[in-house]
Amino acid sequence: MGVIHYRPRVNDLIFQVYARPIHPELFDILARRRVQREDYELNVWITRTGHVITWERQGMTLTEVAAAADQDLPTTGRLLHYRLRGEQSASLPLAHGITYQTSFQVEVLPPEIFLHVHDEIMADGSKRGLLHNFQPNHRLAVAPLGYVLIEARPGCLFLNSFHTFPGEHTVVKSQSLIERRLVGK
Repeated sequence: MGVIHYRPRVNDLIFQVYARPIHPELFDILARRRVQREDYELNVWITRTGHVITWERQGMTLTEVAAAADQDLPTTGRLLHYRLRGEQSASLPLAHGITYQTSFQVEVLPPEIFLHVHDEIMADGSKRGLLHNFQPNHRLAVAPLGYVLIEARPGCLFLNSFHTFPGEHTVVKSQSLIERRLVGK
């Protein structure tokens, strides 16, 4: 029998961005993917409470974390800190012409629409990206999902995450863009 992973309530979640790596021992990592390209390295973890995405390029590090508010995370190097509520967006200019942009939203849906969206996320996640299907509380329950989609294009990296909370009929979505602007453009 598999281990049941309980998720916190959506109101108990935070979204943070750091200019540093965060130690993996701080998280229950349920799925992981590493992407190495010529000009950057990306580590994506789906955790019990959300996700951790770490992007590194030429000595520069950016880490995005969706986690429980009561989780013991560092404050050193923190660039952004939000409670996961409603909709938020931010843009951070970084060194070497790099810009980080993010937005997230928390959507509470009617039960039948939630199930449809949940099924679409599961179908898409089975074809591409990194998907973790949590253990349901009982065999007829809808299990929460964590899904991160990575899309790389020349000069930019798109990251989309979806986390479902069936007991609350809620989907937490985030979109992030890491873009390198060429000098003189």
